[in-house]
Amino acid sequence: MGAFILYCSICYKLITDYNCYATDNLVNIVIVFTQITDNYYFSSHKSTFLMKLLENKIALITGASRGIGEAIAIKFAEHGANVAFTYLSSDEKAQALEAKLKAYGVNAKAYKSNAGDYAASEQLANDVLKDFGTIDICVNNAGISKDNLLLRLTPEQWDDVIQANLKSVYNLTRQVIKPMMKARSGSIINMSSIVGVEGNGGQSSYAASKAGIIGFTKSIAQELGSRNIRCNAIAPGFIETDMTHYLKDGGAEKWFEKIPMARFGKPEEVANVALFLACDMSSYVSGQVINTCGAMST
Repeated sequence: MGAFILYCSICYKLITDYNCYATDNLVNIVIVFTQITDNYYFSSHKSTFLMKLLENKIALITGASRGIGEAIAIKFAEHGANVAFTYLSSDEKAQALEAKLKAYGVNAKAYKSNAGDYAASEQLANDVLKDFGTIDICVNNAGISKDNLLLRLTPEQWDDVIQANLKSVYNLTRQVIKPMMKARSGSIINMSSIVGVEGNGGQSSYAASKAGIIGFTKSIAQELGSRNIRCNAIAPGFIETDMTHYLKDGGAEKWFEKIPMARFGKPEEVANVALFLACDMSSYVSGQVINTCGAMST
């Protein structure tokens, strides 16, 4: 199967870039084969060729030391991106992820930074630009939840969630659009939630923050579209992460009744959507919210 994909890629590039067909120009075939295979790597554990969709791109991912953020960082590195990522607490986990990413042959660096703090986000962007040269992709993934019924939800809990989930997206997006505007290219991916689309009792602060991300995403896509900067959001449903483990502990079957696919999603499945939005395959996709929820919301 990998050889077939490789063959199709070569034929496509021959036709589109060199206006030649099949084997009518041996020199062009050799050139194209070299170009294509440079963007592939052989994955022994999957026994297949995989095209690197983010070759030499620079990606900045917040909240990447675990869960969905970690899965996105690994997926991007797997596809050739150099990855800068943030974490807030565990130095050990961050160092382990940095080593894992570098094993893919890319540059990777962990930054201890609070995305909810504007000054810290400004410093982060400056540090990443100094270390990597530019920022092609930004994934605003950092977030928390402090679920409670409204009557029990304190002002401090509300503010904490809004700052970590929504203000953080403003903080970093405002920084990364500067190099993106200069390059007239970029992809911003904001992590919303199906709760931000549908709402959920006991999660008013979380739902408000994630719904706010959707409005922000659509507005930024309209503002920056003329600069060839895309902005999209992903709205995951129930995904198997540290934030949702308590749902399974309480009996997953009752939650499966709400999900037509009858299972929780995996972080890697969200990472695949992020990969699509980060790469050139989505070059005309902007201002969209992609529900990744097993048909929980349609």
